[in-house]
Amino acid sequence: QVQLVESGGGLVQAGGSLRLSCAASGRTFSSYIIGWFRQAPGKEREFVAAISWRAEMRYYADSVKGRFTISRDNAKNTGALAMNILKPEDTAVYYCAASTLYGSRSPGDFGSWGQGTQVTVSS
Repeated sequence: QVQLVESGGGLVQAGGSLRLSCAASGRTFSSYIIGWFRQAPGKEREFVAAISWRAEMRYYADSVKGRFTISRDNAKNTGALAMNILKPEDTAVYYCAASTLYGSRSPGDFGSWGQGTQVTVSS
């Protein structure tokens, strides 16, 4: 039901920062868990971070913990992923997704997906 659109990707040097945004189409966005996933060429789509609808619970993949910060603004129907100290291994297409399953970290549990935004980190 929820339509999602990512933005904010780009090309950055290692050590730099980017902020990704996720815009939802309707007020029902607040009912969903927001997850961020990424997929590099030839790799499986992997979990990056997730946040519950009241933002009381936030979870991160070990590879990004301490560098990425997930947030959401339910009044504006938006989510965000602030990425700091970026590494070449962070290069991937990043997707935001929505789930009704609390605490979900698996792509198969997320029913709504954006189209993705490319993040490229140079060495």
